[in-house]
Amino acid sequence: MERVLTRVQKWGIRGLRTLRDDLWTARADPLPPSVWLRWLPHGLVWLVAFGTTVANFDQMIDRYQLGVQYGTVCALVQGAAVVLALWRPVPAWWLSLAVTVVAAVGARAEALADLQFDTRQWPLGTPRPATVTDFPGWPWGPPGLVAHCLVMLLLALRLPTRVAVEVLALTALATYLVQGVLGGASYTPTGVLAVILFAAVVLVGTALRGRRVARTQLVEQAGITAEERARRTLLEERNRIARELHDVVAHHMSVISIQAQVAPHLVENPSEELRENLAGIRQNALEALTELRRVLGVLRSENPEDPYGLGAAGTGSAPDTPQPTLDRLDALLENTRAAGLDVAATVEGEPPAYSPGVQLSAYRIVQEALSNALRHAPGSQVRVQVVHQARGLSLEVTNGRPSGPVRPSPGAGHGLLGMRERAAMLGGHVVAHPTLHGGFSVVAFLPRDGVARPDPDPGTPEDLELVFPDDLSRTGESRTGESRTGESPTGESPKGEQER
Repeated sequence: MERVLTRVQKWGIRGLRTLRDDLWTARADPLPPSVWLRWLPHGLVWLVAFGTTVANFDQMIDRYQLGVQYGTVCALVQGAAVVLALWRPVPAWWLSLAVTVVAAVGARAEALADLQFDTRQWPLGTPRPATVTDFPGWPWGPPGLVAHCLVMLLLALRLPTRVAVEVLALTALATYLVQGVLGGASYTPTGVLAVILFAAVVLVGTALRGRRVARTQLVEQAGITAEERARRTLLEERNRIARELHDVVAHHMSVISIQAQVAPHLVENPSEELRENLAGIRQNALEALTELRRVLGVLRSENPEDPYGLGAAGTGSAPDTPQPTLDRLDALLENTRAAGLDVAATVEGEPPAYSPGVQLSAYRIVQEALSNALRHAPGSQVRVQVVHQARGLSLEVTNGRPSGPVRPSPGAGHGLLGMRERAAMLGGHVVAHPTLHGGFSVVAFLPRDGVARPDPDPGTPEDLELVFPDDLSRTGESRTGESRTGESPTGESPKGEQER
């Protein structure tokens, strides 16, 4: 029994504290930033406040017979409560409810003082017959009812639902105490009507506030989701680039270590200093390899999803599989054809000795472009062109319009960002744009040694003639027996670049 009483006491204390926080120290939500939404309601509220104040002069002075000073103060305070509700809804509600109760009690006293009818016929606390219309509505007069409805509407719009319900309950309780318990000498009861109107106003205000809050949260969540997706995509791409660069560096360090170990055997009677230097070089290379492998173990993660079977970073049975190069472009194109794209590839020029980073980046750019074509232009014709030049490697991947409706892609939508980062890292560049036939084209240039030149040359001839996949059927180009290379054309509409 003592435990039950203790729990009831705790709940009661918590309830009182909650009421105190809600009805005394609660802070309203800020007003919307829009100019129209900010000033138009202000003007309407000021207009209603002025109208209710003027109407209350007649209600308080003439109908309630409170006197000029008493009635004027009550009317002005009620109008001020309406204006105050724009910034401080809870104090405005207290003020409006208090002035209504004070005016009702004052009107009751005046009615009892001027009582001129038989109290036995109409006992105290009972309304007069319908034929008697000289006494106004009580305890809520029409102007006060309108003013308090507006105050409660503004409160419900800017405070939580719990606070609005508490305010409604206390208003109904005060109305019951004044009309039902205290009563009046002769009046037209307005308490039930007032409570119904207040409940409707609170319901409308709560619904509007819930809708506004939900919309605001949805906009914020959408912004946060887009920002997090962009950041995550960027970090994943940078981690993959860092991992691949470390793989390239590890390859060179392994070569240095082997050459340092073999070098003493290529010289007759090598000096002791030479042996020591070569041994030091080999030891440093091995230590560097150990650290690189440790970093790779941290950077490498599970292979990303590859629904089109084009292969991903570290493709193979183990994450330490060597990174792909230009030699694997044929396999990439075959996988793309198996996924449903009609790919034609051409290779021009003799391939020079590219650095591993250039070959890896070229493969990744083509891979991403083909993936985008599969996502955004299924069933289209794709042309992949690889041009080996003295200054570097030129890639072009162009796809036609999709053969059917395109389904929404669940991808992160930052493939072009990764292409540009890879090319910029090697001193090259990537250009992506829609074609005249409704397709998409990706053009990339990578310097031969991965170093930007003072004179930027995109590596494409000045008299470049744009050829689109739709023209392949007319030109009759062969699509078999050629070395095929594909840079992922993003098959999209004019706003496809933003989606990637």
